[in-house]
Amino acid sequence: MKKQITCTAILSAAMVLTGCAGGSADGQTDAKGGEKTAKIGIVQFAEHPALDASYEGFVDTMKEAGYSEDSFDYKNAQGDQSNCTTIAQTFVNDGDDLIYAIATPAAQAAANETSDIPIVVSAVTDPAASGLAESNDKPGGNVTGASDLTPVESQIGLLKEALPDAKKIAIMYCNAEDNSRIQAELAEKACEKEGLEYQVATVTDSNQIQQVTESLIGKVDAIYVPTDNLLAEGMSTLSKVATEHKIPTIVGEEGMVTSGGLMTNGIDYYELGVLAANQAIDILENGSDPADMAIAYYPDDKCTLIVNQSTLDRFGIELPASLKDKAEFITEEE
Repeated sequence: MKKQITCTAILSAAMVLTGCAGGSADGQTDAKGGEKTAKIGIVQFAEHPALDASYEGFVDTMKEAGYSEDSFDYKNAQGDQSNCTTIAQTFVNDGDDLIYAIATPAAQAAANETSDIPIVVSAVTDPAASGLAESNDKPGGNVTGASDLTPVESQIGLLKEALPDAKKIAIMYCNAEDNSRIQAELAEKACEKEGLEYQVATVTDSNQIQQVTESLIGKVDAIYVPTDNLLAEGMSTLSKVATEHKIPTIVGEEGMVTSGGLMTNGIDYYELGVLAANQAIDILENGSDPADMAIAYYPDDKCTLIVNQSTLDRFGIELPASLKDKAEFITEEE
């Protein structure tokens, strides 16, 4: 089926936690005019569709559970790590009941500022490897949340199935992001398993995206980009260069497809926000301890194959029936 880029599917109400009533034992939530209130600081690392969806899923679910609009103090760091730190310090100084941190840099900044206030994260690939938890099964501190670990191996398999003539692959990511490095290492192993040659191409800031992409012209048959915050923001630049030179891109999530990437088999970041909100509600209302709350993961069997029809047409690629029959196609508005 086809849909316009500007239309994002909202998960059904059945996915939202229900039956959350009453104040918490420690008094963090109170009834106010039929609504619950709490001081919830939200720090989002950057503005792009995936992280925006994680924010929306969280707030929508909290509101469904009865929390008032006044409960949320949302701040966007605009991709600046120092801003994350300043925001986290503000939430700590304000004595917030809970911090919701979206993306690894935001989560790390919050965790560096407090070991007492519960922190729920989302869009963090591997909390344990990023120093946020002792283990993902039993975090052991004040941080829990929902991982955005994508099915990297199946995405590399998708690349091979959709682009059977592609033999040389670039794995492109920001080397300043722990989440991206973890996925890149998984992609390297997947390429080796699939018998694909690969080279690593890294950037450290947005000004390098065009130059690094141009450096791959004539050297690779396709580019793989994981769920990387910097490249998600700069995907339109990357995809413009890649498309002009007939280098298809397989990407980590849907927002990158809408920005010109060819396709992904990806997770739903809105639902990540839902998962995180369920954890936040459990902490605020039931007094659950983040130390004992395992990191939540998006089910692999719910990942969706998203294809940019406009990009597909520009490349003149004919997908095999095995992919075409299960794909959800998006089209770019002129």
